Amino acid sequence: MPYATVNPATGLTEKTFDFHSPDEVEALVARAVDAFADYRTTSYAERARHLVNTADLFEGEAPEMARIVTTEMGKTFAAARAEASKCAMAMRWFAEHAESLLADEPVTTAASRSYVHYQPIGPVLGVMPWNFPLWQVIRFVAPALMVGNVVLVKHASNVPQTALLLEDAFLRAGVPPGVVTNLFVASKDIAAIIEDPRIAAVSITGSEQAGMSVASTAGHALKKSVLELGGSDPFIVLESADLDVAVKTAVTARIQNNGQSCIAAKRFIVVEPVADEFLERFTAAMDALVVGDPFDPQTQVGPIVSEAQREELLGQIEEARRQGATVHGGVPVDGPGWFLAPAVLSGVTPDMSVAQEELFGPVAIVERVPDLRAAIEVANSTTFGLGSSVWTSDEEEQQRCIEEIEAGAVFVNAMVASAPELPFGGIKRSGFGRELSELGLKEFTNAKTVWIT
Repeated sequence: MPYATVNPATGLTEKTFDFHSPDEVEALVARAVDAFADYRTTSYAERARHLVNTADLFEGEAPEMARIVTTEMGKTFAAARAEASKCAMAMRWFAEHAESLLADEPVTTAASRSYVHYQPIGPVLGVMPWNFPLWQVIRFVAPALMVGNVVLVKHASNVPQTALLLEDAFLRAGVPPGVVTNLFVASKDIAAIIEDPRIAAVSITGSEQAGMSVASTAGHALKKSVLELGGSDPFIVLESADLDVAVKTAVTARIQNNGQSCIAAKRFIVVEPVADEFLERFTAAMDALVVGDPFDPQTQVGPIVSEAQREELLGQIEEARRQGATVHGGVPVDGPGWFLAPAVLSGVTPDMSVAQEELFGPVAIVERVPDLRAAIEVANSTTFGLGSSVWTSDEEEQQRCIEEIEAGAVFVNAMVASAPELPFGGIKRSGFGRELSELGLKEFTNAKTVWIT
C-alpha cells in the first residue's frame, strides 16, 4: 500500500505519495552517512541550538501541524496541538541537559586516570507509528541528535504529510541536510535498510509483530535495537481509592488519543468492595462522551484510524460477548468515517481473549478481584509489561504494587504518561530498551572505556 492520507473522519483519500525508488533510498542513506561524518564533530551548543530552533517552529506552527495530524489519523485537534507543544518541551529539555548527562564519567581504578566517554555511533533508523506521529518521532530524534548521531525515519504509511513536515521543520531550523531524513519505503524493504552495514542501529515503536521482525533482522546483523511495542496496561482500583478522582482519570486514561495509545489504561482491575460503584460510574461517564468531528472543540473521542482497525475492535468485542462478557456500547456510529461509540466490557476474566490482547481503541474491560494480591496477579497475567496505574491511599499497598507489578512504569494515583526526564519503555512482550531521560540518551552511544596509565 502506498503512502496516503486517508481521512478517518470521512473515509476519503486526500493525498497519495510514491515510495522512494531503490536508487533514491541509496542516495538518501549515502547522504546520511556523509552528514554523520561532519555532524558527529559539532559541539553540544550547536546541536542544542538546532533543537531549540526546531522547538520554536513547533510552538509557532502548532495549529498547522495539528491540522495535518488530525486529518491524517483522527485525534482531536486539541490533542494534536498539545502533542506539538509536548514535542517542543522535550526538545528544549534535551538541548539543556544532554551535555551534562553525556559528560565523561570518572572511575577510580589502578590507572592514573580512567573514565567512560560517550560517543555517537552513526546513522540510526527509526521505524515510527501513526498514533503519536509527532511525539514518537521527536522522542527518538531529539536525543539521537544531541548525542551526535544522524537519523533516518521510516514513518507509518498513513501519516505521510506529518512525516514530510517533520523533516522540513528540522531543515528550516538549520539542521544540515542528511541529519534528519524521511524515507518513504514499504515495510518489506525495512530489513534491507537495517542490514545495510552503514546503518548503526534501529529503534521501533509499533506492534509485537513489527517488533519481532525488526529485532530479528537487527539481531542477525548484530546491531543494537530498541523496541517500544504494545501494552495492555492495568488500572488497579483498591478500596481506599478516591473514587471521584479515580473514575474521572480512568475515563481520560482509556480514551486518550481515541483509545489508540500503547500506555492507555485498558484493563480496569477493581476490588469487590468498590467494584459495583466504580463500574456504574465509569460506564455512565464513558457513555456520556461526545464522539464526533475531531476538529469540533466539543468532541472528546474522534474516529478510529482506519476501517480495518475498527473491524478488528468490533471482532474483539464480539468474541468477548461470546465468551461471557457483558458489553455496554461499542457500536459503530452511523455516517461517514470510522467512528465507534466507547465500550465497557464487564464480567471479564483473565482467561478471556480480550484480557490477553491489546484493545487499540475506546474499549475498556473491567475485571473484579477479591483483594490486592489477586489484583496484582491479574495485572501480571498478560504477556505485556509497559505501564500500570494504581489507586490507593494505603502506603503499604502502594509499595507492594511498586515492587510486584511487572511493568516498565507504576503510576500511583495518577494515569500513565511520558516525560523527557523519566525513562520510557517496557518489559516482557512490550519491548526492551528505554527512550527519554538519561537512559534513552545513552541507548545509541558507544560507552567507551578510557584508561590512562
